[in-house]
Amino acid sequence: MINFRIIARIFSQVLILEGLFMLVSGGVSMIYGEHEARSFVYSALITLVTGVLVFTPLRNAERVYGVREGYVINAGIWIIFSLFGTLPFVISGAADSFSDAFFESMSGFTTTGATIFDDVESLPRGILFWRSLTQWIGGLATIALSLYVLPVIKTLNIQLSTNELSGMKTDKINPRALETAKRLIFIFAALTFAEIILLVIGGMPLFDSICHSLSTLSTGGFSTRNNGLASFPSPYIHLVVMVFMFLAGVNLTLVYFALKKNFGKITRSTEFRFYVLLIVLFGTVVTLLLHLGSGIPFIRSLRLGFFHVISVITTTGYYTVNYNSWGSFLILIMFILMFTGAMTGTASGGIKTVRLLMLTRNSRNETRRLIHPSAYLPVRIDNRIVPQTIVYNLLIFIAIYFMVLCAGAIGVSLMNKDVVTSFSTAASMLGNIGPSIGDFGPFSSYADLPGTAKWFLSGLMLAGRLELLAFLILFTRGFYK
Repeated sequence: MINFRIIARIFSQVLILEGLFMLVSGGVSMIYGEHEARSFVYSALITLVTGVLVFTPLRNAERVYGVREGYVINAGIWIIFSLFGTLPFVISGAADSFSDAFFESMSGFTTTGATIFDDVESLPRGILFWRSLTQWIGGLATIALSLYVLPVIKTLNIQLSTNELSGMKTDKINPRALETAKRLIFIFAALTFAEIILLVIGGMPLFDSICHSLSTLSTGGFSTRNNGLASFPSPYIHLVVMVFMFLAGVNLTLVYFALKKNFGKITRSTEFRFYVLLIVLFGTVVTLLLHLGSGIPFIRSLRLGFFHVISVITTTGYYTVNYNSWGSFLILIMFILMFTGAMTGTASGGIKTVRLLMLTRNSRNETRRLIHPSAYLPVRIDNRIVPQTIVYNLLIFIAIYFMVLCAGAIGVSLMNKDVVTSFSTAASMLGNIGPSIGDFGPFSSYADLPGTAKWFLSGLMLAGRLELLAFLILFTRGFYK
């Protein structure tokens, strides 16, 4: 039987943490003299009181949970975060309906970055800060879950970063998970602070710098401006954001080793090399096509190409131009990149580069096996043999991913959208990217969709954040026996 006492205890702690973050947003609202500060106080009180009332009778409950509890916790945390995260939007009146508020909240906590606001610049500062903060919280939660919850439920290989493929097992920062989490969170916060400083130096206002930094390190992509980063035409600002988007897509353990000047760990990481290779390869292709095909100056093409390639691969979703106008071939490249994702152990969505690497190597081995049927050809990552069960799980994951993608595209097409918009929107929601191609591309919002469509897309965001297998298993009969 599932131990719901343990699950409720963890959910109560999540609510208490979320309530404290609401108070921080309320403080920002008070600094700017906004009456919406009361909305955050009310939201925080509701959230904190609910959390405390649930936690108090369960504070001495056992803390060891099993596989089933792990799956429920993994899925439930995002739902709990998103449900209570709607309160500031609803109470302040920023969102027109609960459907809009839930869509925005789910988009924030899953670090998707899709928005229902056409005019974000008209929103109060407190609401803008809360939007970005939800993404930062979502990024932290992803890292924390990969350390605490997912190792318990790694039988389906939900997060490769939690098992023998991540380096977390043999290249630990600290032998205790709690100390590891503290150091990773410190690095996450330090990188956020560093980006804030660099953006301020580049001339971006402090408030905008804080919000964009919170969204960058979490690979979220929420902006405080209607035109996103296009509102800041400074090449310096774009370069800073580009660098931190890249870092946000790198496993934080490797960032730690870089800070310790242990570069050998980084250069030996097969996944990191593959991640860099994808960025360099596609960034170069896009740059050359923009320069030679569209006549854009080379330096500008270089900046545009690599910025948007990194943005899509890391599923951040920032943009400086409307890439819908780049032509069919470049749009196709951007669509393909929606399936990649960055490294494991990050807040990035998508399939993840290590899975693509494993798929590539397994395909190569199967081709060789046609010539040498009796040969032993294992898949190796970082000079370690990947167990065959993980390879099987990988193939199942890829198959299910594209099945859900097709189902999502059919759902979007029922909203009277064309094929390109349908598939790219489903890929964007499932990959937690935000902007897509077609009707919901850069400089667009999801405001005009009906409420049922927003709930449907919220479900795709959640499924993408849970990496599908953990999401689908909750709907199987055997799970609850």
